[in-house]
Amino acid sequence: MTAPVATAPPAWANWLGAGGLIPFVVLALASYGATIASFLGAIHWGLAMRDLPGAGAGPYLWGVMPSLLAWLALLLPPAWGLLGLALLLGLCLLVDERRYPYYKLQAWLPLRRRLTLVAGLACLAGAAGLLR
Repeated sequence: MTAPVATAPPAWANWLGAGGLIPFVVLALASYGATIASFLGAIHWGLAMRDLPGAGAGPYLWGVMPSLLAWLALLLPPAWGLLGLALLLGLCLLVDERRYPYYKLQAWLPLRRRLTLVAGLACLAGAAGLLR
């Protein structure tokens, strides 16, 4: 008796296999998005320490807000958490648009816009994939 010859898997097997990877990709996106949001807030903390020793609590409060909001997003169901992270990344950009000129960092804004666009779209794509 001879073993059957292996053939390529059918298309449905490929789709099911890829579908099984969605949780891995989405959860990785969520964790990474939360890490990036924390980083974006920390920039303001560092800039305030460097440039505004007497500026009051404002920059320091914003410096921790992205971390706290990202942590809350991770507690939500994955699709909603990714949506929250996309919104948070957009909020971080809006704050940076207002504060970077004060720190004389407006030359960094085009890069920030591009990175936020791609990161936000990735989070939205992950959320859309989960909501199907």
